[in-house]
Amino acid sequence: MHRFIPLFLSLCFTLAASLVYLDKQAQAQPQYQPNIPAPNFTASTWLNSPPLSLKDLRGKVVLVKFWTFGCYNCNNVEPYVKAWYDKYKDKGLEVIAVHSPEFDYERNIKNVKNYIQKEGVTYPIAIDNNFITWRAYKNRAWPTMYLIDKKV
Repeated sequence: MHRFIPLFLSLCFTLAASLVYLDKQAQAQPQYQPNIPAPNFTASTWLNSPPLSLKDLRGKVVLVKFWTFGCYNCNNVEPYVKAWYDKYKDKGLEVIAVHSPEFDYERNIKNVKNYIQKEGVTYPIAIDNNFITWRAYKNRAWPTMYLIDKKV
């Protein structure tokens, strides 16, 4: 019984600390704010498309996806995003993938091109090596997706 109490207290402390941490993280997440325009794209390099702006996409639903090709979770959602794009692009959906690299090898545009060719990615990709669009969206993780309505 004497060993159980310290372990139990240790587990309680760990659980309490974890809950405080998670609560702070939840409070720090960007909150949905209606009627605030989405930030525009600042990339000078685009793949699969000429440079686009939200003004160019007015009248379409836009899925903005922040990703990097070396990210395990980004790769796991890729088939779903490709399927949505293939199914709904003729109905007004546009996918803009903002490639924001986590590691140095992901900054090389040739590596990004190799990945999208191998995976058959056909939607527009904005290269955001300086994280300007990332910061404008107050993004925090890979992958993250934002859905922008037709009234951009």
